[in-house]
Amino acid sequence: MGIDRRKFLALGAGTAAAAGLTVAVPGGSAGAETLYKQKGRRGQQGQDDQGGSAPSSAELARSLGAGFSSRFAVANGIRQHYVIGGKGEPLVLLHGWPETWWEYHKVMPALAQRYRVIAVDLRGGGDTDTPASGFDKKTMARDIRELIRVLGYSSVNIAGHDIGSMVAYSFAANHPEATRKVAMLDVTHPDPSYYEFRMLRAPGQPFFPWWFAFNQVPGLPEQLVSGRARYLIDWMFNNLLLNQAAVNDFDRSVYAAAYNCPEGIRGGNGWYATFVQDIADLATYSPVNAPILGLVNSLFYPNMAAVLPTQGTNVTVHEVTNTGHYFVEERPQVVIDEFTAFFG
Repeated sequence: MGIDRRKFLALGAGTAAAAGLTVAVPGGSAGAETLYKQKGRRGQQGQDDQGGSAPSSAELARSLGAGFSSRFAVANGIRQHYVIGGKGEPLVLLHGWPETWWEYHKVMPALAQRYRVIAVDLRGGGDTDTPASGFDKKTMARDIRELIRVLGYSSVNIAGHDIGSMVAYSFAANHPEATRKVAMLDVTHPDPSYYEFRMLRAPGQPFFPWWFAFNQVPGLPEQLVSGRARYLIDWMFNNLLLNQAAVNDFDRSVYAAAYNCPEGIRGGNGWYATFVQDIADLATYSPVNAPILGLVNSLFYPNMAAVLPTQGTNVTVHEVTNTGHYFVEERPQVVIDEFTAFFG
């Protein structure tokens, strides 16, 4: 059971033909895929569930060109991983679940022509440390605040998708002095409406986020998913993409390698297990004054268009059509164009 694509399309996500779109890859990842084939699925990042492995983040970063490199910095008490490249004003990119910084690989080379791009692995994700606690979005926003301080920036533009969108909003709410502009992709910060999400798909409803509950169960996801992350990765993309090829076998192997061990799973679970604290924190925030851009697929557009303007004083929400949830990879040129127009 997943998203009913017929209902999805009827809600305005496009036409049936859109499911077969061929997505251009700005900047591309051909170098990374060539490396992947040459290695025969043996890299340094980690084992996937089919006995192979994915290239390391250092190899992936180099494959993008534009001077990108994989680096680490200790900030807010944890060792954080980020990929950096380009020149211009700093633009921080925060990924969602179940992904890593690699979520942005299609847009990073083009963005690097205008910005100093900094794609960060969130606390508990990718190559960043997975500590025992601190997965509430306020603490994760502090991670990013301290990281940019270490990197020598007093303020940044920031964008996030999914969980990363929650962290980006928390960053702006808690660190206005460090926030230039904010882009939030497809997801708003947890609020009381999150308590109302259905765990059973009602008749006629295309969406039920069962993983919101699954990822909050202590211990069990690590036991069930360890060594089998590719099944979870495939389910998410198979059900939340219109164009399956937008996140290909290589990309999925990268994400599976990151989530295939207990620590990787526990980190991602932590982002969901703290929603109650996130909701409580939101109640203490004043509306964000920094300009906010909301980018959202057609299914979730009505919700973001209603909610986001109540959480900021200068908010624009744009609908991204002909796509599912993972539109950074499914509609990369739209993301590039929207970011360029918004961040300047």
